[in-house]
Amino acid sequence: MQTLATIGYQSATPDSFLRALESARVELLADIRAVASSRRPGFSKSKLAAGVAEAGIDYLHLRALGTPADGRAAARSGRHAEMRRIFLAHMTSPEARDALADLARIVRSGRRVCLLCFEADPAHCHRDIVASMLAEMMPLEIVHLVPDADPLH
Repeated sequence: MQTLATIGYQSATPDSFLRALESARVELLADIRAVASSRRPGFSKSKLAAGVAEAGIDYLHLRALGTPADGRAAARSGRHAEMRRIFLAHMTSPEARDALADLARIVRSGRRVCLLCFEADPAHCHRDIVASMLAEMMPLEIVHLVPDADPLH
């Protein structure tokens, strides 16, 4: 059975994040943030892609699998059920369905893929929804990676 990993960088340092990816032998980091920028050093798209590339990990940004702005606002306010409802509605769009199909092809190819978003708790993040949707399409074991916490947060 293929394994699919997920990871959130909310409480991670770039080093602890990379260690978690390397420990899981991730080959492709699939960034499913709608906006691939971050106030956290090392987690904006270009810095993140360069950092994982140094470890031999490919990077792919799938913007269409990101949470729409109103869903992100709901998540920031702790309204996780509302975020899920908004995201599930978003996933009916042609762009999101196409991106999910593209991701499914990659996962089926046998590459060790990890879905990336910000939220530390996968139960409060749309990456858990994407992982579940993929698991409905193929046999998958979903593993939620947890990087060591940043001692400053």
